[in-house]
Amino acid sequence: MSKYLRWSVWLMLGFSFPALAESSTPHLQLVGTSTAWLCLIVFIVAYLLVATEELTLLHKSKPVLIAAGIIWFAIGLAERGSPHAAWVEQAFSSNLEEYGELLLFLLVAMTYINAMEDRQVFDKLRCWLVSKQLSYRALFWFTGVLSFVISPVADNMTTALLMCAVVVKVAKGEKRFINMACINIVVGANAGGAFSPFGDITTLMVWQKGVVDFNQFFDLFIPAVVNFVIPAVIMTFFIPRGPVKSTSENIAMQRGGKRIIALFILTIATAVYVHNSLDLPPVMGMMFGLGYLQLMGFYLRRTFPKKLAALKSDAHARGDQEALSYLGSVVPFNVFNRIAKAEWDTLLFFYGVVMCVGGLGFVGYLQLVSNAMYANWNPTYANIVVGVLSSVVDNIPVMFAVLTMHPTMSLGQWLLVTMTAGIGGSLLSIGSAAGVALMGQARGMYTFFGHLRWFPVIALGYIGAIMTHLWINAALF
Repeated sequence: MSKYLRWSVWLMLGFSFPALAESSTPHLQLVGTSTAWLCLIVFIVAYLLVATEELTLLHKSKPVLIAAGIIWFAIGLAERGSPHAAWVEQAFSSNLEEYGELLLFLLVAMTYINAMEDRQVFDKLRCWLVSKQLSYRALFWFTGVLSFVISPVADNMTTALLMCAVVVKVAKGEKRFINMACINIVVGANAGGAFSPFGDITTLMVWQKGVVDFNQFFDLFIPAVVNFVIPAVIMTFFIPRGPVKSTSENIAMQRGGKRIIALFILTIATAVYVHNSLDLPPVMGMMFGLGYLQLMGFYLRRTFPKKLAALKSDAHARGDQEALSYLGSVVPFNVFNRIAKAEWDTLLFFYGVVMCVGGLGFVGYLQLVSNAMYANWNPTYANIVVGVLSSVVDNIPVMFAVLTMHPTMSLGQWLLVTMTAGIGGSLLSIGSAAGVALMGQARGMYTFFGHLRWFPVIALGYIGAIMTHLWINAALF
């Protein structure tokens, strides 16, 4: 682990600040000063704590929140009373505004996902899959393809957790198969999220920044398919033949589930419309969509007593004691409970990352390394390295760094770095939120080294996706 951490630090120092030649946010050239060194050391220490979260049990938001505070406190003290004092406030406010849009957007999306979980939408899908008479190979492909299809809407981590629950339930005890199926799920979820603004945090940031339009993301669809299919086809030959043991489970979707799905789709459509047609931030459409969910929650609560009484009466008439027992535990839908269950550690982690990277950019580090990469390297090579880096260091600070300085690149290059930052996380199990989540859910069956054995195969998919993008989207470069 210590060796891995040393390489993580050097890679992070060398490449995690590729950024922009142009920016509306002011920045200073303080590199080499005691303030700049303090900011860099604090960020490294914080990120090492993030990387060792599973060992220390320290939630990842805590170190980056402290680091962000120290970095901006040090900058404020260094520039107090100087001609550039106003720039500090302007830079901080600019970064805070970017985080605010990201926070509210993700909060609405998480609230909808939690609402669908509350209505047992995902449990119903899982039960439907479990009930099918599938072979091991059919299960492998079915869960992988569904991961690819669902993640563009429901985000890659939620999708991966759902499909992993199916695999663990159906193939109980088959550790080798579960490990391979989880790898396929992670690759599929990350690939599916790469061609949709809603599929990954990095694609969302790129879309909100305005460097890639909503419909332009779909130019990455075929490269994303290639990224998923190449490793899946190769791994299929190592999947055992024969049927999976048959199991049965029955879970009913709760009242309002289908309507909440429809409202989520309407919310996404609203966000796309206000951004593409009205030139307003997508977060406005998402907050409007939260109003849809609020009204639906109000309707479900007001009609809950009457509907519950009717269901109990019907179950009593049938003599269905199981239904009566279940109905006795049903509670009204409350949208604020769904908001409270959002991933607040993740949301606060994003604040720390945005403010830390913003502070490092303000003192001049982003400009320094940006010149080293995007001025001296071919942009294609630089963007491929960004993807490899995202398998070791979280892709969020990497992508935010790229967006902060905004290097002059063609649309094809912006799509390339968007894709590589997303699918590059599949190279290692720790490279994406989906992989980390599945290591926890399938503990002992899906592991870091189990994923690492298939690194060459996954890398073929990564290379194949890049070559496909360079070929079919050549006109965009």
